[in-house]
Amino acid sequence: MLTQRQVRLAWLLVLPTLLVVVLVAGYPLAQVFYWSFFKADIAFVEPPEFVGLENYFYLLQDPDFRQALWNTLRFTVISVSLETILGLAIALIIHSNFKGRGLVRTAILIPWAIPTVVSAKMWQWMLHDVYGIVNILGVKLGILAHKVAFLARPELLLPSIIAVDVWKTTPFMALLLLAGLQLIPEELYEAASIDGATRWQQFWTITLPLLTPALVVALIFRTLDALRVFDVIFVMSGVNPATRSLAIYNRQTLIDFQDLGYGSAISVAILILIFLFVVLYMRTVGKEALK
Repeated sequence: MLTQRQVRLAWLLVLPTLLVVVLVAGYPLAQVFYWSFFKADIAFVEPPEFVGLENYFYLLQDPDFRQALWNTLRFTVISVSLETILGLAIALIIHSNFKGRGLVRTAILIPWAIPTVVSAKMWQWMLHDVYGIVNILGVKLGILAHKVAFLARPELLLPSIIAVDVWKTTPFMALLLLAGLQLIPEELYEAASIDGATRWQQFWTITLPLLTPALVVALIFRTLDALRVFDVIFVMSGVNPATRSLAIYNRQTLIDFQDLGYGSAISVAILILIFLFVVLYMRTVGKEALK
């Protein structure tokens, strides 16, 4: 048990960090909540007017907000699911012993090391329907019957962006899961092999249960990042309503429309959405896995 003196010393040591967090994160967050109850523009051309919950009531009726929410949820669920499955497969492969493993591990991290804006712009060129390498190779190899305008057709735009995000972020998931795999003792697999367990049985009874804590952490980190997605969608499609995420709609409201009050309400809604996802993870698998 810690003595009262030790507790006071601990708080004294943590206090500077807490003050920095309050100043850097707490104050701006409080400002966002504050302005969400006002009708105001960023330039303050007109005096701010207190409107209470009016911005939030309009939020529930706003079709643009609902579309942006739907786009964000689709992007998050599909991209995170694919990245988790592919990341786990890659982590299992590079965790095994084979010649050139170090080189393969380094090569896999290259997409993740490229800045998101750069990779998004690169893929925008590669998916171009006239001079894009994807269309050129696809037609030459017989994969595509003709060149396809991936970024001009509404039904292909979001899937194309999701594919780019999966290419970019799967190495991040693989890296986190690889760290979890390396913590599993090899003696468990040796004992299971002696008992006659197959590779598949070892995966379900040893690997997956012991990897769950790392898997939950990876899911939480990636989901929070996906719910705030901005750069890859904005670079590849701008403010197109078919793909506009909550973060892009928030930026459009604050910067393009100069609406500080409603933009702040959208920011609060994004924060609540992220909080709900974290609670969902912790209530389903996270609480037991992280014990």
